[in-house]
Amino acid sequence: MSMKERIDSILGRAAQTGEIPGVVAMVTNREGTLYEGAFGRRVLDQAAAMTPDTVGWIASMTKAVTGAGAMQLVEQGRLDLDAPALRIVPEIANAQVLTGFDAAGQPQTRPPKRPITLRHLLTHTAGFSYEIWNADIQKYQAAKGLPGVTTCENAALRTPLLFDPGERWDYGINIDWAGKMVEAVSGMKLGAYLTRHLFEPLGMDSTAFKITPAMRERLAKIHQRGEDGKLTPLMELEIPQEPEFEMGGGGLYSSAGDYLKFVRMILNDGAGNGNRVLRPETVDLMARNNMGENRVGLLRTAIPPLSNDAEFFPGLPKAWGLSFQINTQRAPTGRPAGGLMWAGLANSYYWIDRASGVGGVYLTQILPFADARSLPLYYEFESAVYQSLS
Repeated sequence: MSMKERIDSILGRAAQTGEIPGVVAMVTNREGTLYEGAFGRRVLDQAAAMTPDTVGWIASMTKAVTGAGAMQLVEQGRLDLDAPALRIVPEIANAQVLTGFDAAGQPQTRPPKRPITLRHLLTHTAGFSYEIWNADIQKYQAAKGLPGVTTCENAALRTPLLFDPGERWDYGINIDWAGKMVEAVSGMKLGAYLTRHLFEPLGMDSTAFKITPAMRERLAKIHQRGEDGKLTPLMELEIPQEPEFEMGGGGLYSSAGDYLKFVRMILNDGAGNGNRVLRPETVDLMARNNMGENRVGLLRTAIPPLSNDAEFFPGLPKAWGLSFQINTQRAPTGRPAGGLMWAGLANSYYWIDRASGVGGVYLTQILPFADARSLPLYYEFESAVYQSLS
């Protein structure tokens, strides 16, 4: 069975049976696209079909893109991975380590033992977390009157550290701070910087924080899966289009085909669409463990409608590069050790396998994260690629 037949069967069945509203999936090697397929609908109960150029909210798939932008500035000597980040964004010095809450529910904090660095931010070892996976962050936000991160208000970045920088891994607002660092040294808004230095050189014309009219014509809506398993379109849910800050950790909208160009650039050691955007040695550094003995752990949900408990390949040790998750052993899908991956909250996923020279992108628009139907379908898709290549 060909790769196309194998993947079409898996994804087509899932859309036909209503397990997912719609899906786009693509596979690339270093030369070009090996597979693309689109199934189902952009919005349940509406006529518009999912197509290969469908646009969706890619959420935390934004992180690797922002990380690549930051690493361009590291190459130029304008950012330093291990210098105190407060030299670039002084307000990050206000982040204190949360030690608990007093009887009145007010936070108790202390200064961190060491300053936060860009390397801490890109590896999620700075101490920041997200309210989605940490009830103490929610409690702190309530006590201080802080908005959630997806409001894209600057006040959302004033949450505390849960531990001293460098001491462990916790997933949070780190890359939003890295985006602020990119803005500070480039003198440009993050979206403008990424457009000039990544999206235009790579030919990514459907990727932006602000949804253009042409992108909106192809936009899929996010669906909420209820406890009964049924899917409901969330027609109004959208990242702020006039934000106080462009959310480097999760604000981008894109298409699977556009993101595949970014994947292919990493496979090609920093070159794509006839342009070099990163040096080969920079990509090598980004693809290596940068978090020492720390390891990625389970994200335990604190807001069940937004996320299930989430961990890729439980039981498999996972490290973090700049800024991807790295499986340090062979994954059950067939991906070799050293593969890179991450995901977006609305169940979009990607992986980059530099050893085999293949990568893929999978785009659905479903909450909660690690959806009971969509995440296993992503695994099936990736497994089918490796079965076809073997």
